Amino acid sequence: MKNIIFLLSILVFSQALHGQIANVIPSSSSIATTSVADTHAWSAFNNPAMLGYPDKPELGLQVENRFLIKELSTKSIQFALPTALLNTGLSFSHFGYSLYHEMLLGIGFARNFSDKFAMAVQFNYYTAFYSASNSYHGAFLPQLGLSVKLSPDFSLGFNTFNPFQTNIQTEFVIKRLPSLFSIGTEYYFSKDFVWRTQVDKEVSSNYRVATGFEYQMLQNFVFKLGGYSSGYLIPCLGVGFKTGDFIIDLNCELHPLLGLNTLAVLKYRF
Repeated sequence: MKNIIFLLSILVFSQALHGQIANVIPSSSSIATTSVADTHAWSAFNNPAMLGYPDKPELGLQVENRFLIKELSTKSIQFALPTALLNTGLSFSHFGYSLYHEMLLGIGFARNFSDKFAMAVQFNYYTAFYSASNSYHGAFLPQLGLSVKLSPDFSLGFNTFNPFQTNIQTEFVIKRLPSLFSIGTEYYFSKDFVWRTQVDKEVSSNYRVATGFEYQMLQNFVFKLGGYSSGYLIPCLGVGFKTGDFIIDLNCELHPLLGLNTLAVLKYRF
């Protein structure tokens, strides 16, 4: 059974790499992971520049389950601390199970310049456990983010993860880590209706193109609809709730071959 799960892990990793986003990088609460230009939600490892916009501390917990197999789940936690000079963010992600798992730890620093644009740098440490050698191998990966508000309703976002194409050398193989570049837009038709787009490019893979709409139907309820293409067209659906200082997001996407992905996000804003 463990060998089957290991083979499935390799399959999922190759599918995710084809889609430009590795398993260890968490998806975001933005539908179809259109988060690179999302000025209202900071998602760890998607665009650190969005860390510049929160004006209150916030804590987020997230669980992503791939194809209803717990061994292929990604669990992450993030914390944002705004200050007068810089906003600081701490984030951690874990993918896999006992025989093979990947972890990503990040510390980011962002600044909002008069709410016109925000810039950030994040320092990530990636490590993976290999049961064959019973050891961990890791590397430091930089990440840069930019967010520009061209108008009160229209914004651009840019993010790059591992731009220098750092890889890991083990005793047996060289593990190639994804070098990802993302650009996207955010447009508010009204204060209740937003449209986001995003294009991702991993240097040795095809493009991933995504779009999503979010509509606030009631004061504390958001309906989300979107999709992305990376070899297959994958539809996405989600809802969001706000109760007091808590924000809950539930998203899902349906891969035509591999099945259902689910994402649950819980945030607390102090």
